[in-house]
Amino acid sequence: MQERLFIIMQYLLPQHLLSRLAGCLANCTWIWVKNPFINWFVKRYQVDMSEAQQEDPTAFACFNDFFTRALKDGARPLDDQPDSVLCPADGAISQIGQIEHGRVFQAKGQSFSVLELLGGNPEHAALFQGGQFATVYLSPRDYHRVHMPLQGTLRDMIYVPGKLFSVNQSTAENVPELFARNERVVCLFDSPAGPMAVVLVGAMIVASVETVWAGLVAPPTRQLKAQQYGQSAPNLERGAEMGRFKLGSTAIILFGPEQVRWAEQLQAGDAVRMGQAMGVTTGPANTPD
Repeated sequence: MQERLFIIMQYLLPQHLLSRLAGCLANCTWIWVKNPFINWFVKRYQVDMSEAQQEDPTAFACFNDFFTRALKDGARPLDDQPDSVLCPADGAISQIGQIEHGRVFQAKGQSFSVLELLGGNPEHAALFQGGQFATVYLSPRDYHRVHMPLQGTLRDMIYVPGKLFSVNQSTAENVPELFARNERVVCLFDSPAGPMAVVLVGAMIVASVETVWAGLVAPPTRQLKAQQYGQSAPNLERGAEMGRFKLGSTAIILFGPEQVRWAEQLQAGDAVRMGQAMGVTTGPANTPD
């Protein structure tokens, strides 16, 4: 009953208004506001500050700076096998597997369309038909910067407006097309394994999503916005930071068919860390001209 009420409330609540209010609180620099909030958060979610470059949580200017904190050098070593696909973020595997009939498995009884996830462009969706996907859920206690699974050159970035449902397991099991309904930023790269998508999905109370090349991505009109990159396209190394969440969410990575093979031991619910191997590349580059 409690779970059902939680789902119903998400449909009824003013999601974007709540997120804007949360964003104001998260950006507040008043010491008497931000310090108690940060200290409560660290205690409530058992955040390990010993990994952070700045170990004193109250030294950050605001909650968002604390939440997107950098880690010490070496805190997340990258897997040293050159053909390994790196986990893009700390968190837990929500789902991992093959894209079947143009759909990605979300949870028991639920899936979502790759076409809708990527913003409705059939050419983009076609790149990943029959390919592989992995969905990583970032909990409140996790490191909230997202890194490159492979080296990649950015070709397209699409902001897709949408809802802001929670992305926890309960919501994933009960809200149809969850990840293709929520607000998201789609980043399409050319990689050594062909086309690669990294999708940063917003969620309830997520104040914003940022990328290292464009900064804050949130058009004020909340309309779909696509940007293509040409000669000056950003090129990011394997393991490099590519974006970050302010108040956390989900990262989804997609590859084309026969380009990667996931590690057999990885299953839904497994804890993962940025930089660990999630699988290996298996085929020659399939990057379009």
